[in-house]
Amino acid sequence: MRGCRLQGFLGCGFPGAAVALVEHPTNPASDKVIGAAIEVHRHLGPGLLESTYQACLCRELQLRGIPYHSQVALPLEYKGVRVAKGYLIDFLIADSLIVEVKSVDKLLPIHSAQLMTYMRLQRVSSGLLMNFNVDLLPKGLKRLLL
Repeated sequence: MRGCRLQGFLGCGFPGAAVALVEHPTNPASDKVIGAAIEVHRHLGPGLLESTYQACLCRELQLRGIPYHSQVALPLEYKGVRVAKGYLIDFLIADSLIVEVKSVDKLLPIHSAQLMTYMRLQRVSSGLLMNFNVDLLPKGLKRLLL
């Protein structure tokens, strides 16, 4: 992951220890989206399908007046042919932040690689990985900056 700064919110090795955010223009948007996601997680808890969290996060973003697009198709070119839905971004927030929703046992490096690919193709410098399959949502958050 050359050229990427990976920033966790609570995962620095000490229980409950907060990690300061790197200064970035998308910090206010990130804060709002994280607040919306925490609200969804408070109501639903862990263990549901990604699609459930995505649908509920859509509703919460609407309620909070946060501009977003969901299920954004990124075309892929393969051997000279454009594939319409080569990639699908879960959320594009205010055209500056990509959010990838997961509901997995553990975030893996492939999840970060997926988000970084979306960020590069969409030319967005900030992304959030959100794993809802955790007891407290901040434990499932990872922030990526290009």
